[in-house]
Amino acid sequence: MSFSERWAALDWDHHRLLIYSKTRQDVERALAKSSRNLDDFAALISPAAEGYLEAMAQQSAALTRQRFGYTMGFYIPLYLSNLCANVCTYCGFSMENRIKRRTLDEAEIAAECEAIKKMGFDSVLLVTGEHETKVGLEYFLRALPVVKRYFHHVAMEVQPLDTEAYRALVAQGVDAVMVYQETYHAPTYGEHHKRGNKTDFHYRLQTPDRLAQAGVDKIGLGALIGLEDWRTDSFFTAQHLDYLEKQYWQSRYSLSFPRLRPCAGALQPKSVMTDKQLVQLICAYRLWNPQVELSLSTRESPHFRDNVLPLGVTSLSAASKTQPGGYANPEPQLEQFAISDERSAAEVAASVRALGFEVVWKDWDNIYDIARQAQMASQTAAG
Repeated sequence: MSFSERWAALDWDHHRLLIYSKTRQDVERALAKSSRNLDDFAALISPAAEGYLEAMAQQSAALTRQRFGYTMGFYIPLYLSNLCANVCTYCGFSMENRIKRRTLDEAEIAAECEAIKKMGFDSVLLVTGEHETKVGLEYFLRALPVVKRYFHHVAMEVQPLDTEAYRALVAQGVDAVMVYQETYHAPTYGEHHKRGNKTDFHYRLQTPDRLAQAGVDKIGLGALIGLEDWRTDSFFTAQHLDYLEKQYWQSRYSLSFPRLRPCAGALQPKSVMTDKQLVQLICAYRLWNPQVELSLSTRESPHFRDNVLPLGVTSLSAASKTQPGGYANPEPQLEQFAISDERSAAEVAASVRALGFEVVWKDWDNIYDIARQAQMASQTAAG
């Protein structure tokens, strides 16, 4: 079984109506619970919950401190290539966009790593466009030994691969892989993915299954907010996470909630999410799932990030450049999208510390993962 089968049994219109039909009583019932299910999550992301934002924020902050303490993980994206063989309406790297293309060689990757290391990071997210022939597994296997010389924790956000390829990446030291479905609404997905391997909705949908089967420690999920109704897409994301946590409990999971940002060939959002609604979504995820990691990127403004950080977020990107070679030799015309928080890593860290948090420049060590898995296996056997 894969999530595709569960997805096929979910009716988009039915669940959209379910969310929008939730009442104040449904929200109050969900808030009164100590443990919440997906139906409660639907109530917490509904329009009816917008009047309960303060209560949601207080509970979300308390749950986050209980599970994660006063720590905030820091990571930085390292763009290796902007080559892409897909045509996607919302992405600056889309093959049809007339931008300069660049793929870093091993010396250039090392230069980027040195520049990033000087900022203090020990957790890096490798990002590329999706181009299997020129930026595929062979390229990744050459790049990873260079990156691992500098960083203990390495995550990737690249094209979906098969299970054996992911096993090869794990063997080379990959700790986490982020793969965003963009939207769980198949017709809308088809509208925005016009050419290339990314047109295969179900292959992408099944990617987290393959990641877990390959033994990837942490898997990142999310929908691109703006392509479809954000509430329904978020509900389907929660369904996906619920399935994965039950099917593949050995892996950790994180959620992101990227909103569309300006880029070459920019797309106007179909579903606009306000700042208050993004706060609502972050709190709803935390109230439904106290242990999931929630990540907030530099797509969001400094003011927003500083204010929402205590409410449920567990990791932040900082000082991000969205173009290959952006740290050692920045060329803005190569960027995937424009960021909003342009502060330096030191400036973001100072803001985080001013809020009473400790900055953690790397992810959890594997020894903690082994202990966690042993504990979960014991709990599963016991009950």
